[in-house]
Order: sequence, then C-alpha cells, then structure tokens
Amino acid sequence: MEIYLVGGAVRDDLLQLPVKDRDWVVVGATPEDMLTKGFKQVGADFPVFLHPDSHEEYALARTERKQGHGYHGFTVYSAPDVTLEDDLIRRDLTINAMARDQSGQVVDPFNGQADLKARRLRHVSPAFSEDPLRILRTARFAARFAPLGFTVAEETQALMARMTADGEVAHLVAERVWQEIQRALHEQAPEVFFQVLRDCGALEVLIPELAPAEAFNQAMATLSCLAPTAATTEMRLAGLLSPLTARIAQARAKALKAPNDGIQLTALVAGQGPEAACIVHQPDAEALLGWLERVDAWRKADRFERLLQTCRCTHAALTTDQADWLTEARDLTARVDARALMAEGHQGKALGEAIRREKLARLQRLSQTGH
Repeated sequence: MEIYLVGGAVRDDLLQLPVKDRDWVVVGATPEDMLTKGFKQVGADFPVFLHPDSHEEYALARTERKQGHGYHGFTVYSAPDVTLEDDLIRRDLTINAMARDQSGQVVDPFNGQADLKARRLRHVSPAFSEDPLRILRTARFAARFAPLGFTVAEETQALMARMTADGEVAHLVAERVWQEIQRALHEQAPEVFFQVLRDCGALEVLIPELAPAEAFNQAMATLSCLAPTAATTEMRLAGLLSPLTARIAQARAKALKAPNDGIQLTALVAGQGPEAACIVHQPDAEALLGWLERVDAWRKADRFERLLQTCRCTHAALTTDQADWLTEARDLTARVDARALMAEGHQGKALGEAIRREKLARLQRLSQTGH
C-alpha cells in the first residue's frame, strides 16, 4: 500500500498558496484493507474513505471509461493493480495531476511543474474531452489564477471548442453548471471565467443571452466592479445578468437553477435598476414612491440594500450619494405613523390614502433638497 498527496494541495503548495483541502490516493489497496485500518467508506460510485483521525479523504487509485454523454456517463475501475500514473492521467489539467509521496518527493508524469512555471492551464490527455464539466472547471481555474498570469493553453482552448461543437456542453446537468458558476462568481477574476466560456462557444450554449458583445461587455464590467467587494452570490448573479431585460434575466436565472433569492434580486436589478437611475437624475415624489413600492423597500429592507449595492456596479451606475439618497427616501417613508393618522380619524381605505399622502409629502420635501 502506497499513499500519495494529490491534486490541488500539491499545486497550491508549489505555488506557495495556502492549502485548504488535502486529498490522498492509495495505490495497491482494496476496500477491505482500508476498512481493516479503521477508515470509513463514504464513496458510493467508487471507493473513497475517511481517515479515522484527520477525516481527510483517501481514494483508492482508479481509472474511468466514458460510457455516455455528460458528467455521469462513466464507469469506474478500482483495484490494487491500478497505478498512480493510471489515476493521475484521468485528471483534468496537468497542474492538478501531480502527487507527493510520503518522503516529500513530487511525482509529476505530465509536466505539471513546467506548466506551473509557464503559467499555463493545459489538459492532461485526450480523455479531457470525455467530461464537458471540465470546460467549466478549466474556466474557473483561469478565473482563480488569472492574477498570477495563468492562461488556457491554445491546444486546450481548441479542444474545448471542439467539445462544445460536438454538443457535449448541452448534456450538462443544470445543477452542476450552477455549482461551477456559483464558485466562479467568487473567484478573483470572475470575468475571465465567462471569457473562456465565450471563446470556446460554451457561453452561447449555457447563457446565450450574454453572447452578444454589448451585453457581454456590460456584464463583465459589472462583475469586475463587484469582484473586490463583499457582494453575495445573489448580487453577483444579478450583476452578471443586469444587461438583460427583467423578464429574460429572471428566466435565465431560473434556468440556471439559482436560489429563489438570486432569481428575485436578478429581476429587480435588471428591471428596477435603470428606473432608479432615472429617478435620482430627475427627482419626482410620485415616481420615487412608486419605485419604492415596486421594490418592496419597506418589507424587504435587506434585499433593498443589496439592490442598491449591486446597482452601483451595473450600467445604472448609482453613486454612493445617490444610493444613500434612495435609502433616506425609504427611511423617511418607513417612519410614517399610521397610529397617529388613525387617531386623526382615518380608517380603512381612507387610512391607506392618508399614509400615501404623507409619504408623498415627505418625498416631495426630499426631492426639493436634491442629493
């Protein structure tokens, strides 16, 4: 039995980056050997075990063979005769196909260290084409390591284009696509992720509405603006789809299997963001109150703040002063005292009308002061 540290932990250590997760490959062992040593089996599709003390994942060396379309079309073979190189060759990129033995020596059969030095993302073997999810993973690594100067190798970019042309991307399960997009939105350069997908044709399959240059450039500028902030996933998704109409943006967010909060914020940013920009440039009490009502500013206070924060980066381009002014409008109208109006004799429909009149009066005064 031989145990090797593999994948991202080796890569990040060589790049002198913090190592977050450590994965191990075990060569020359059976599931019975692992169970005898106290490991707990957790893998249903292939033998993966948790270490009894560290709880890190130890996988038996394995090979994979393509059997159908998409991410799930594989059969897995794992046995003591599978070598470390057999296991590493099935991986996606050379920088992820390195191992470190128990003496600390790096095992690098596919020149991953050379690609690290060249800042190159290159596929390990033609088997890359068997899993279309690797297109998204490669794009995500490009987004993560772009600040370090990494780019996708020409031959890998060409292979991804052929895979897309062959229809493999269309077979991806929406939930897996969303997982990769969600991660990519939080990488250091998320716009690179979508640029790589656009270059190989995959963006036109996954988010066709962003393929045209004008929409794409607007979306990437918004993502670049949001990237260094503490923006949530929902805000980043809304920013990505902000160049689209509210109806189309909402439909795409649903098709991507985004969470409901993300779908709602996406529709608001696309539909109400441009409205906010118009209102702050030409203040009008009636228009401002109608906008606050449409975005449900009083009941959805947290979402209202996320809407304003996102719109600072979209083509609506709200300034900090303008966003603060809209927040002040929300706060002023939220403080209208319904009980005081009831004490004056307003009830039922008349009470609602009185509340709205008072809100309008406050917004009229605010509009006159400007922002």
